[in-house]
Amino acid sequence: MKVSEADILIVPGYTNSGPDHWQSRWETKLSTARRVEQAEWTKPVREDWVARLVAEVNASTRPVVLVAHSLGVPTVIHAVPQFKQRVAGAFLVAPPDVANAEIRPKHLMTFGPYPRDPLPFPSVMVASRNDPFGAYDHAEDVANSWGSLLVDAGESGHINADSGHGPWPEGTMVFAQFIGKLK
Repeated sequence: MKVSEADILIVPGYTNSGPDHWQSRWETKLSTARRVEQAEWTKPVREDWVARLVAEVNASTRPVVLVAHSLGVPTVIHAVPQFKQRVAGAFLVAPPDVANAEIRPKHLMTFGPYPRDPLPFPSVMVASRNDPFGAYDHAEDVANSWGSLLVDAGESGHINADSGHGPWPEGTMVFAQFIGKLK
């Protein structure tokens, strides 16, 4: 699949992705990409975030490729049963452990636990060995339950601008390979 053949939906996490974040950079570079805007970025409500994503997916006219970071990952996973439009694939990055009682802020736990059903479309998950919001073992566990290909990002923090992943060329290469294999 080519980028021009898909609606690429950027699904940011808690507080949105700033201008230096790799998601924002990809949004400006990928001609068919658009951000799923949430009404409330700092006090997310799972039902609202999921409903907004479902509306965007179901309004798409081309196959959808989801690009989710952090809290965007559970948003995608909870939304899957409500998708009416074809989702060609999902690129999932830095999934937080939303069932962990130590997560801060605490209201992020309302996005947990993750459903464990296999995803009905191809997916890749990129996870870090030292992500402060989710242990690698947790990412490996959920990736296995969803049937996602897991990419070990090494010690990359939360894979965001704060951890030095603004341009994120390695992620761009993995995404290009992933989308190139989609049908």
